[in-house]
Amino acid sequence: MTDSTPEQVVIIGSGPAAWTAAVYAARANLSPLVFEGEPRGTELPGGQLMLTTEIENFPGFPEPISGPVLMERMKAQALHHGARVISELVARVELGAPPFRVVPNYAPAVLARTVIVATGAAAKWIGLPNELRLAQSGGGVSACAVCDGAMPAYRNRRLAVVGGGDTAMEEALYLTKFASEVVVIHRRDSFRASKVMATRVLSHPKVRVEWNSEVADVLGDDAITGVRLRDTGTGAERDLEVGGLFVAIGHVPNTAFLGGQLETTPGGYVKVVPGRTATSVSGVFAAGDVIDDYYRQAITSAGSGCMAALEAERWLVHHGEAP
Repeated sequence: MTDSTPEQVVIIGSGPAAWTAAVYAARANLSPLVFEGEPRGTELPGGQLMLTTEIENFPGFPEPISGPVLMERMKAQALHHGARVISELVARVELGAPPFRVVPNYAPAVLARTVIVATGAAAKWIGLPNELRLAQSGGGVSACAVCDGAMPAYRNRRLAVVGGGDTAMEEALYLTKFASEVVVIHRRDSFRASKVMATRVLSHPKVRVEWNSEVADVLGDDAITGVRLRDTGTGAERDLEVGGLFVAIGHVPNTAFLGGQLETTPGGYVKVVPGRTATSVSGVFAAGDVIDDYYRQAITSAGSGCMAALEAERWLVHHGEAP
């Protein structure tokens, strides 16, 4: 790990995509080096699954498994096969030509023949202290209905969704399968979602909308009991009892450290060759939520992490640099 001896593969990130890439790269005798990051606000090493208390849809686990435990097991598997880890965020990268230069926050810079970017995307939160506390503790606040909505704690309860775009519409419709009622909270008097999605929500018998409303506070100690709504016109406040809150106001891909060196989509996600993980820079690959604004599931992230490792290995072989 010196600035003069290039690593075969450097993986940036520590979610399902990163650890799966590390497992595959390690088993290919590439001795991958993983920058797993460090705690920063609601973002923790391990990605968004660190805020998920129970996972029921990851293959191989018939009983629910917590997000942190799943990430711990993935990391342990990667380490078992020979991956190495630095627990720091990457401050910047230099991707002009291989070997690439990866500069962490504190440790010396590292040269890399290939780089896999698997830094994920951070959910946008309202920013209320109790919202973030309950999200971190598994207290009924989530940023992914498909991930968490089917959990027993949410069944036959009134659930709230914050947002007005297509994602919020999809979340609300998904939750109707389990909730007694879904309340969509939107700060304006009309949705910005596509007409077809908005129509589906507005016509669903289990959904009602709180127009011109914003969440002023999240109520509850160990678990959410309700939200305090504020009228965006009058400022009047009132409490609404809910058994779960799903914040669907978007995600931000974690790409700032790239400094614009990789081509991105209009939404800011790293752009890859369709059906692959190759980016606009030869030798640099990307996987997981940093390239995915559609599925955003642990299993799809893991799959793309596998793809990225296989592509990195083949790139090294093609360029005569594999061990």
